[in-house]
Amino acid sequence: MIDIQGLQLQLGPRRLLDIATLRIGAQERVALVGPNGAGKSTLLRVLAGQAPAPWQGRVELLGQALAPTQLLRERARLAVVPQGAPLVGRLSARDNVLTGALARCGAWGAWGFYPASIEAEADAWLDRLALRRHAHTRADKLSGGERQRVAIARAALQRPLLLLADEATAQLDPRAAEQACAWLQQAAGSGALVTVLHQLELLPLVATRVIGLRDGRIVLDAAVDDSPALQQALRALYRAAPADDATAAADAPHNFHPLLTPSTP
Repeated sequence: MIDIQGLQLQLGPRRLLDIATLRIGAQERVALVGPNGAGKSTLLRVLAGQAPAPWQGRVELLGQALAPTQLLRERARLAVVPQGAPLVGRLSARDNVLTGALARCGAWGAWGFYPASIEAEADAWLDRLALRRHAHTRADKLSGGERQRVAIARAALQRPLLLLADEATAQLDPRAAEQACAWLQQAAGSGALVTVLHQLELLPLVATRVIGLRDGRIVLDAAVDDSPALQQALRALYRAAPADDATAAADAPHNFHPLLTPSTP
C-alpha cells in the first residue's frame, strides 16, 4: 500500500523529512503524531503529490512508484480530507459530497448527472453525519465543523483504497471528534487510513498503529494500546523542543487542490 525508502525532503537549509523506511499495509489504521512542524502534514503532502519541494528517495503508493513531481495515476482511489475542509463554496453540501463519486460516473458525473444508487449513497452519508438538513445549503454558508463532515462524506464516496486525513477532528467539539473517528474508519472502508492527529485521547478510536515524528524523522512506531510504555513514549515525543519557523510553515495547513475533485478516467 505505502512503501517508503530513504525519503528526504529539504526546503532551503532545513530538512523537513528524513525517513529511512516506512511501510503501511492495506486496511491499516495509522495515526501520525508529533509536535507542530514535526513533518506530519508534509509527509501527507508527499503521498498526495503536493510536496512543498522536490524530494529524494523511493515512494511507492498503491503499487505505483512516485516521482517527486508526479501525481498518482490512480488518484481516484486516493481520497484526502484536508485540514480546513476546502469545498466548492457555490455548490450545496450534497453536491460537494457527490463530487466524490465523479470518477465512478464517467462523463455523466462531469455534467452533474449521477445514478440513483450514488445519489442514495450520498444521502445515506448525509444522514449518517447529521447533515441532511444542510443538504441544499451552500458550502460557503456552513460552519467549519459542518464543512469537515461534508469533506469526510465526499471522501467516502470515492470508495478509496487509501484515505489521508489531516487533522480532520480539529474543528469539532469533543463528542463530534469522537464520532468523526468512527466516520473516518467507515469512509476508509476496506482501504487504509492514515490520519494526522493532535488529540491523543482519540488514538484508540481511529488507529491501531501510531507513528511519531520529530524533526522529520520517525522516532516512534508502535501498536496503539494502554500500556505505560506507550504513554511514556508519547510524553517524551511532545517534550521535544519545537521546530523552527521554516519547518512549521512547511508543515502548516494547506489545500490538496488536485485531489478535491477526482478526475474522470
